[in-house]
Amino acid sequence: MAIGPIQLLRQATTEQRRTLLAAALGWMLDAFDAMLYALVLAYVMRDLGMSKKTAGFLYTLTLLASGIGGMLFGFLADRIGRKRALMLSILTYSICSFASGLSTTVLMLAVFRFILGLGMGGEWNTGATLVAETWPDELRAKAIALVQSSWAIGYALAALVAGIVLRFANWRMVFFIGILPAIVTLWIRRSVPESQMWLDHHAATERDVSALEAQQHDDGSSSRAGAPAPHVQVSVDLPGSSSFFLLFRPPYGKSTIVLLLLNFFGLFAWWGLFTWIPPYLSLPLEQGGRGFSVMRTTTLLIVLNLFGMFPGYISFGWVADHLGRRKAFTLYLFAAGLLVPLYAMARSQAVVLILGTVVAFFGTGFFSGCGLIASEIFPTHVRARALGFTYNGARALSCVAPWIIGWVGQTKGLSWAFYLCGAAFLLASAMAMQLPETKGKKLE
Repeated sequence: MAIGPIQLLRQATTEQRRTLLAAALGWMLDAFDAMLYALVLAYVMRDLGMSKKTAGFLYTLTLLASGIGGMLFGFLADRIGRKRALMLSILTYSICSFASGLSTTVLMLAVFRFILGLGMGGEWNTGATLVAETWPDELRAKAIALVQSSWAIGYALAALVAGIVLRFANWRMVFFIGILPAIVTLWIRRSVPESQMWLDHHAATERDVSALEAQQHDDGSSSRAGAPAPHVQVSVDLPGSSSFFLLFRPPYGKSTIVLLLLNFFGLFAWWGLFTWIPPYLSLPLEQGGRGFSVMRTTTLLIVLNLFGMFPGYISFGWVADHLGRRKAFTLYLFAAGLLVPLYAMARSQAVVLILGTVVAFFGTGFFSGCGLIASEIFPTHVRARALGFTYNGARALSCVAPWIIGWVGQTKGLSWAFYLCGAAFLLASAMAMQLPETKGKKLE
């Protein structure tokens, strides 16, 4: 029987609800800090004298750093635990968001946005892994979809805050507000449990290490006593020490490559489109924008997030349970690929609003499946780093999207540049058809 979000939370234990809330808050505030840049981009470009190409390049640096951060925090989460890695990632992007407001040159802003990207990339896979390992198999898809949906809330909140603050202050104050997510780490430290699956694996590994050390000690004693030392082969998988190349060996190799490419094309399309939608709406007509006022742009972005992205994220978990993971991916990505060119051709505010909302529904909803299917493909001892590589590695590769869209927008106009995003969604859809079906699979 199908259940809704409220029934889902009622079925969960207190510990499960807390891990979901921690991951959701981390992802929501990640979106809040990450999207503040896009929301004030037109003002930063004016004050610091940046072209569209340079502005896009700074976002490229952030995405490149997010790929590095995702892999780095993936290894940390496998070694020190999901909870502590999550807290560290939130602190990183919060502090650097505040520091962005202190920038007086493009170089300073670039450095702060790069470091922010490290934490931004680390939050996603640590939070998704924590939820995947805490929630039962039959509820996992819906739980991760709820976590993913919090991005839309964070984006909408950022749009609201930026819209209000820009009426009374400048873009620097918008960045200063980005320090607030750091407060959440105090609650996580006190109230959120560590993944029991990780704790069990960590404890088992420590026992194996102790047994190996004892065996080696006994063997050394026997040798000193003149007895031949027996040949002992013990395989120990230390948390975080498994070879990275395990991800490219059977039975994981094909899935690793397919997920990497799917995420790359999907992220290229998303960042290329949604980095430039705020300035696209607010820039004057003669600069290739739509000439909307600050509050009108804010209203459009809030509607786009709350009525497009948010239900898109949540619905994916239910669609994935009904149709299967592979078909859900294909459906959402293919629909987005067809709709983006229509959005780029839209001129009136009403059409921009309606098409933008539908594009946001499909073009962001598929992200709810990224952590879900990767969690079901890879085992516990490499799960966090697998999510970190296939998602944040792809995010690093897609870092060229804001720069390319900005460059094309500078020469041919942003509407024409958005056609590239539609093509990337279609390529991601083709990759989705190559995925294994993991519906109903128990985590190992």
